Amino acid sequence: MKIAELFYSIQGEGALIGMPSFFIRTSGCNLRCSWCDTPYTSWQPEGADLDLDQILNEARAHPARHAVVTGGEPMIQPQIVPLTERLRALGFHITVETAGTVFQPVACDLMSISPKLANSTPEGPWAERHEDLRIRPDILRDLMARYEYQLKFVIAKPEDVEEVRALATDLEAESSRVILMPEGIDRDALRERGVWLAEIAKAEGFRFSPRLHIELYGNKRGV
Repeated sequence: MKIAELFYSIQGEGALIGMPSFFIRTSGCNLRCSWCDTPYTSWQPEGADLDLDQILNEARAHPARHAVVTGGEPMIQPQIVPLTERLRALGFHITVETAGTVFQPVACDLMSISPKLANSTPEGPWAERHEDLRIRPDILRDLMARYEYQLKFVIAKPEDVEEVRALATDLEAESSRVILMPEGIDRDALRERGVWLAEIAKAEGFRFSPRLHIELYGNKRGV
């Protein structure tokens, strides 16, 4: 499995924010978000080919019992199912972070689904493919039916919430599972967006999530 990085940190986003977790960041993605904060897993994928024993040995070396399998897009990895099954056998609580465009029958305790809004579509040769793939309602419904889930949306401007509202209604998502998160990798920009986004979340009945890891450590790898 091509791995961009393995690290021990705290979960910075979503329902488990603040939870000490071991992160397995796979490399490779079927989308190309314009604001991608991990281009080394998508636009220019890099990493090392590790076997499952190497990954699991590193996971066991830390005190956390929460594992986060992220990317890139982990659901396109050929060994994602055996990886998650072996993590479960070791007693880990497993979060899989996915855009919700691909289904695989993974072992998972929290399916963290981040459907990509129109604000993610890049200019250039990837635009058409990205736009065609970014929302797959059939796969989103399947994931939501099979797993404990959260829907996490990256919000760049207030108007983006209209798209969130429409999709959440179409998917019949519970409002408490819809999470709004400000777009950005700069602390000041995140704080500014967070002020108005928190008010929108209150008005809509959705949850708000900061990006705690950036607030604590800045935009760095391995945190």
